[in-house]
Amino acid sequence: MTHDWCGWRDAAEQALYGPGGFYTSGDGPGPAGHFRTSVHVSPRYAEALATLLCRVDTSLGCPAELALVDVGAGRGELLTGVLAALPAPVYARVRPYAVERAPRPAGLDDRVTWLAELPAPGSLTGLLFANEWLDNVPVDVAETDGDGVPRHVLVRPDGTERLGDPVSGADAEWLARWWPLAAATDSADPESQALPGSAGPADPESQALPGSALPGLRAEIGHPRDAAWARAVGTLRAGLAATADYAHTRGTRPPYGTLTGFREGREVRPVPDGSCDITAHVALDACAGPGAEQLTQRQALHALGVEGSRPPLSLASSDPAAYVRALGSAGAAAELTDPAGLGAFGWLLQPVGGSCTGLLAP
Repeated sequence: MTHDWCGWRDAAEQALYGPGGFYTSGDGPGPAGHFRTSVHVSPRYAEALATLLCRVDTSLGCPAELALVDVGAGRGELLTGVLAALPAPVYARVRPYAVERAPRPAGLDDRVTWLAELPAPGSLTGLLFANEWLDNVPVDVAETDGDGVPRHVLVRPDGTERLGDPVSGADAEWLARWWPLAAATDSADPESQALPGSAGPADPESQALPGSALPGLRAEIGHPRDAAWARAVGTLRAGLAATADYAHTRGTRPPYGTLTGFREGREVRPVPDGSCDITAHVALDACAGPGAEQLTQRQALHALGVEGSRPPLSLASSDPAAYVRALGSAGAAAELTDPAGLGAFGWLLQPVGGSCTGLLAP
């Protein structure tokens, strides 16, 4: 890897997906060894996706071949769980695809087609699902300088940052529409919201010119994710594309960004040397196409039958083993739908081809 300064998008692309990158090395336990997603919390997540796939199947009229595409498939854990939870008539017609830039893991079901890139546009009918994929699509970072001017943040492999040229062109247009830094006011507290790895907020005593942004504000420039999601949706000729991720909307953008790293289960300073995951929350509202539906994971999983209700105490007397199993299942459901945790994740549903609308209505 070069030691020259570059933008965060190029640096993260190399660190995550280059030779020997965090996701492409194929060594060790994969992402599950560094962070815990909904997929790893409980089989109930895969079971919920199986329920969603069955609803898609019904809406499509039970086609002879039903695609199930897992984008950012990791080691295939989600696909394996969904296939195990499907009823036999649906399982017999499912064609599963894993889209992942890491090598195919040993022992994966032979039915799964392993792809390094998305399938061809308009080639599939069924469900495409991306769990915590878009947050790992690399993006550039902008930060306002002492005059409130948004500039690209440049970084070296050791994580050292400095400000580069002013943001312009498509990057500036995206910020103006979706993350307008100039909308911030001097009520923000730079000291309380600086993130690990940040170039650091400017002196809070130094204020920008009237009508401009405060110094030290940060934003992740999300149009590469908008384009990535549009390409993913475009693989379907009919069906439903859905994604679940850390997310925020235009009215709740964090003033100092969300860029961070994860290693061995802990949040760490983002260093683009391949040693850690590099992630940033997703502006899902910017990704949404016409007719898309946005909801929280709590709302989505409740609509798919995942509830955290405790089993009746009477079961403890009549069938203690069943009570313990039900209690564990309820605990996992509660974690998946916790409004202060995984339940706050954003889900984006994009119907394709005129069907598969309203599948998660309450």
